[in-house]
Amino acid sequence: MNEVEWMPRQPKAEDLRVGLISWAGSYLTFETYKNTVTATAKGLGRRQTWEILVSNKHDTQAVVRLRGLQGFYLLCEADGSLCYGRPRTSHHGCFLIRFHRSGKWTLQCIISGRYLESDGEDVFCTSRALSAYHMWTPRPALHVHVILYSPLNHCYARADPTMGRVWVDAPVPCLKECGFLLHFQDGCYHLETSAHTFLSHLDRLVSQPSTQTAFHMQVRPGGLVALSDGEGGMLYPQGTRRLLSLGSNPHGDVEVCAASEHVTPMSLFQFECDNKSPTLQLRSANGCYLAQRRHRRVMADGHQLESETFFRMHWNCGRIILQSPSGRFLGIAANGLLMASATIPGPNEEFGIRLANRPFLALRGRYGYVGTSSEHDLLQCNMDQPDCIHLLPCRQGIYHFQAQDGSFWSITSFGTFRPWGKFALNFGIELQGSNLLTVLAPNGFYMRSDRSGTLLADSEDITKECIWEF
Repeated sequence: MNEVEWMPRQPKAEDLRVGLISWAGSYLTFETYKNTVTATAKGLGRRQTWEILVSNKHDTQAVVRLRGLQGFYLLCEADGSLCYGRPRTSHHGCFLIRFHRSGKWTLQCIISGRYLESDGEDVFCTSRALSAYHMWTPRPALHVHVILYSPLNHCYARADPTMGRVWVDAPVPCLKECGFLLHFQDGCYHLETSAHTFLSHLDRLVSQPSTQTAFHMQVRPGGLVALSDGEGGMLYPQGTRRLLSLGSNPHGDVEVCAASEHVTPMSLFQFECDNKSPTLQLRSANGCYLAQRRHRRVMADGHQLESETFFRMHWNCGRIILQSPSGRFLGIAANGLLMASATIPGPNEEFGIRLANRPFLALRGRYGYVGTSSEHDLLQCNMDQPDCIHLLPCRQGIYHFQAQDGSFWSITSFGTFRPWGKFALNFGIELQGSNLLTVLAPNGFYMRSDRSGTLLADSEDITKECIWEF
């Protein structure tokens, strides 16, 4: 096999972030202090998250590299040991992934032909004879709040609480019923609706999770997944009404992606923002973008690449201020028209944000999800699964945070939180990018995640620990 010098490449659309779970239930982990790889961790964190970089893909297999979030790669050495670094040649660190019907993966070193395996703690590549010890379960490192898209029908899944079914018939995910929570438990997934019911093997929505709501997931690079019952049945839209149900003849996968779109009727707009830039675009229901036009008027007739459609956003206590490309700020004129006329923003240039398809939040920060723990009386920010935060709109941009049992979030004098308050407090939500937000707590500070695991509100400035994926 001819070897050439390895050159890094840019990410591709088919790349995927996953955690890899061994037969023993532990995750493939990069150990920082040893610069080695083990399989000892019991949860999915940053050191257990791997980017699957695809160089060649077929139906049942793909040639890939595994890159950690720190930027280094999983490498197999000649003696079968594994380390964490940069490839020395074009084939160094390449693995052949095979996708098995069970949903599990095997990873075979391209150079040696040996399989990646674990003894429950250590990880190595020494055997060419395939066994159960070489099987790895991929867990997509997705935010738990997802929308389901069928590439075959070009429609999104929508829960129907009246009928107790899920239909794949929504052209855009503008309704709260298009949002789902994807819970991972004991190697299986439970699909929860926005009304907190669960999809069962009997194609109906039930009130509690059980073995009848547990689905196996088959994962492919590119964000495509298939959900099955583990006995040959696959979940896919069927019939003229496209009922999401189990069958034996699927015609397409379901694509899972973070729920981030806000496409609604004429009064609402889709919020499009580059996470690396303070500018945004607002797309209306007619498919066009807000744009500054002549005489400082703002019209909904712009196209995506027009410079006039990019507005700079500023936040003030949960209210957004939009600055046009000319430098002037958007406001409402006396005749009700939207104009870009003010050189200095005031109350008339402040707008409230109302989330159209988010009845609740599931917040994920740098160390995990926000949730409760039986070991702590304070809300934590390093949980493997989130608690749902029900949003009760108070006024534009301001919400009350309510726990699932109906009580409200309360804040202590130390800036920590408890989920069993009796009185509703005001929280400000400020959008910071695609599927990202910050939360302004009732004490006037930004809510942030802390290395200790305790959720805090003590930051005057917006730091990386203040950014939440929702």
